[in-house]
Amino acid sequence: VREFCPKAWVINYTNPMAICVHALYKEFPEIKAFGCCHEVFGTQKLLAQAVNELKGEDVINLENHEYTKKVCVNVVGVNHFTWMTSARYENLDLFEVYKGFVDKYYETGYVRDLPENWANNAFKSAARVRFDLFRKYGYIAAAGDRHLAEFMDKSDYLYDPANVRKWSFGLTTVAWRKQDLKERLEKSARLLSGEEKFVVKASGEEGVQQIRAILGLENMVTNVNLPNYGQIPNLPLGTVVETNAAFRNDMVQPVCAGEIPESIYPLISRIAEENNETVEACFARDFKKAYEVFAKGHLVKTLTEEQKKELFKTMCENTKAYLTEYHE
Repeated sequence: VREFCPKAWVINYTNPMAICVHALYKEFPEIKAFGCCHEVFGTQKLLAQAVNELKGEDVINLENHEYTKKVCVNVVGVNHFTWMTSARYENLDLFEVYKGFVDKYYETGYVRDLPENWANNAFKSAARVRFDLFRKYGYIAAAGDRHLAEFMDKSDYLYDPANVRKWSFGLTTVAWRKQDLKERLEKSARLLSGEEKFVVKASGEEGVQQIRAILGLENMVTNVNLPNYGQIPNLPLGTVVETNAAFRNDMVQPVCAGEIPESIYPLISRIAEENNETVEACFARDFKKAYEVFAKGHLVKTLTEEQKKELFKTMCENTKAYLTEYHE
């Protein structure tokens, strides 16, 4: 990008989102890049469902993604561990609505509109982790349960498969990833050959609208990942954070989201620090630094030192084709 199109906009959909966006800016500070993720939209939909239930009718259309415009939220955090510090629909404070919704469905989970075999789907959940985090911390966790769980201590939700089932969310298996890739490649081949017709339909992502806004055809505000220029004052500058941003003609400006509330600050700041240290270790091409970051990660803290070293060694060994520039 720096060499061939330095003024182009780069829209990143690749995970790990915060680390990838941080790497883009560290390598090319003048880049015009932002990262997109649909996780917040899923929680906006859940809030819309709570409103519809309260009103006794579908006042917010769930089919055309209308909820992303009608459910107005303030977003703080890092990708896949985003939180809403305010949420409104027209004159309704959705925190009060959500509290009643959580109280009603805390034990059973919210399973309406889920397919019959949803429990076998790695991407579906009954929102029980979201409900639990709201009760514990007082703010609305705004990502899917499987992502939220991975940023909490292993003992909270990921202790063992039985505990995962208890909290009613799925784990994405390697076997599923392999099968999904196989099916997508087969579909691509059918589309290319003309055997299958390409159907244009809304995806639930906002890339098209974002591009229109950057071209000056419309304005919009939506959540994206950008370096912290002060939109979250109590996280270090330069940390890639997820907040709302205003899209205008050739411009994406983060909206001031305010400080992360005290109850959830330790959770988010820990992840932000891990992300920043990971990028530093990667750019240093230093296995020792990389291991130090890995070893203090919250999901491996229950392992022994030997177990951590063995796992790290296995990970590096299995990806050594990509690590030729690293040193001990």
